[in-house]
Amino acid sequence: MIRHNDSSTEYRECIVERAPQNRWMDIEGGKPPKVVKEKRAYSKEEIKKEIALYRKFIRDHKRKKRIEVLEIAIGTVICGIFAVIFLLPIILTITNSFMSSSEINSNYGAIFATTSTGGKVFISKTVNLKFIPDIITLSQYYVALFKSPAYLFKFWNSVIYVVPIVVFQLAVSSLASYGFARYTGKVKGVIFFFYVIIMMMPYQVTLVPNYLVSEYLNILDTRWSIWLPGIFSPFAVYMLTKFMRRIPVSVLEAARIDGANEWSIFTNVAMPLCKGGIVSIAILIFIDYWNMVEQPIILLSDDYLHPLSVFLSKINSGEISLAFAVAVIYMVLPMLVFLYGEEYLIEGITYQGGVKG
Repeated sequence: MIRHNDSSTEYRECIVERAPQNRWMDIEGGKPPKVVKEKRAYSKEEIKKEIALYRKFIRDHKRKKRIEVLEIAIGTVICGIFAVIFLLPIILTITNSFMSSSEINSNYGAIFATTSTGGKVFISKTVNLKFIPDIITLSQYYVALFKSPAYLFKFWNSVIYVVPIVVFQLAVSSLASYGFARYTGKVKGVIFFFYVIIMMMPYQVTLVPNYLVSEYLNILDTRWSIWLPGIFSPFAVYMLTKFMRRIPVSVLEAARIDGANEWSIFTNVAMPLCKGGIVSIAILIFIDYWNMVEQPIILLSDDYLHPLSVFLSKINSGEISLAFAVAVIYMVLPMLVFLYGEEYLIEGITYQGGVKG
C-alpha cells in the first residue's frame, strides 16, 4: 500500500508497506508476506515500480487460483468417472435383487440365448440396463433367508473360515513382525527374505504344495486345510514388519528402562502404536479370504464345506433373481467391516504406523 501527502513535488513523502525480500513474488499459500513500515521520500518512478509490482502480484495470484480451480475440477471429473465405473456393478446387483426372474431375463435375455450355429453360445453386444424395477419384490430374499437354509449355511461357512484366519494370522504375524523389526542377526534376514519371496508368488503357485502338505497331514477335505495356510500367510508378517520398524527405538528403550520386560513392551507399547496398521491389515485379510474361491474348490471336495463364494457360482440362470439376492447378502458383512475400520484403513495406508511427531 502506498500513501502520499503531496502531489505537486517531484519526490513525495510516502509510507510504503513492503516485505523485506521478494515482496510480491513467490508467496506460499497466497498469503501476504510479513511487512515492515518505513517512511522515506520516493520518486515518481519508484512509486510506479511499486504499483507495477503489486499489480503483477495480483495477476499472478489470480492466475494461480484459476489453475488450481481447473485442476480440482478435472480431478473431480476423472474421479467421478472411475467411481461410476466401479460402483455400476454394485448398483446393478442391488437393484436387480429386487426384480423378478422374468424381468431380469427380459433385460438380460440375450446373454442367456444360445444358437446351434457352430455350436457356440450367442452373446448379444447390447444389454438393456435397468436401475429401477417395474415391480419391487422381496420374494427372493424370503426364499434365501427362510426357505433355503443352504444359503445361510454357506454364509456361516464363510464366517467360520474367515474369522479364525483373521484372528490367528494377526496373532502369529504380530509376534513374528516384532522379532523381525527389533532383533538383529543374519538368520533373521534370510528368513524374512524367504517370506518376501513367498508373498510375491501368486497363490496358484503355492496351491499345489498346500494340497500335498494337507494330504500328508491327513487334513485334506477338512476345514484345517483352509485354516492352516491362511493363518501362516506371509502377507501380514511383511506388512506388520514395516509398521513395527517405524516405532522409535527411544520409546522401546524408555519402557525397558522403566522395568518393562519384552512381553510387556510388545503388548503395552508396540501393539497400541501399531493399532491403525493392525486394523487395516485385518480388513484386507478379511476381504481376501471372504472372496476365496480356488482354495475351497481344490482342497475341499465335499460341498457341505464350501463357503458362499463357491456356492454363488452354482446358481443357474433359472434362479437369477435369487442369485442377485444372495450376492447382496454376501456383500453385507464385508461392507460393514470396511465401514467400521475405514478410518483405521486410511490411517494405516497413509501413515504406516509409528508415532506421530
